[in-house]
Amino acid sequence: MDTMTENDYLIAWGLYAFAAVGCLLVWMRMTRWMWRWLREPLRVLMAVLLFSPTIIDPVKEKFAPAIAITALDLAFKVGNNAWRAISELLMYAMIAFGLYLIFVLIRLPIERASKARREQAEAARAAARADDERDADQPFGGAGDDRYGRPPVPSNPQRMRVEPRL
Repeated sequence: MDTMTENDYLIAWGLYAFAAVGCLLVWMRMTRWMWRWLREPLRVLMAVLLFSPTIIDPVKEKFAPAIAITALDLAFKVGNNAWRAISELLMYAMIAFGLYLIFVLIRLPIERASKARREQAEAARAAARADDERDADQPFGGAGDDRYGRPPVPSNPQRMRVEPRL
């Protein structure tokens, strides 16, 4: 006798989704100390395990979490849905890891370019600091036309004069 109405079915899925999001957040907290290239695939795998549905009643189109169906069928040996649920879990995992691989392949050159820009900016800052330290030791500077905001003339003999800085 099936006493679960459509409303009860949606409430059960809502409660499961809420609990699965909580479990995923706990899993993310537990794996945050790991190396990034291990942490991210483990998080993808956990998301697949928690959010993969499998069909349990093809006539009424009723679904249930695949991991729950697999665990119940294997623990109590009550149904024949375990192999279908496992195959669907594997299919969802292949799709999720394929999308993750595409994401990684897009992200990798962007991160490399960002790292190169950061290193270049750091080198420019270090060179500017070195120039500032070197110039701080010099009490006299050149007296070219550039002190008045005009561009210096390359063959100007005034550029060779040394005047004290004020």
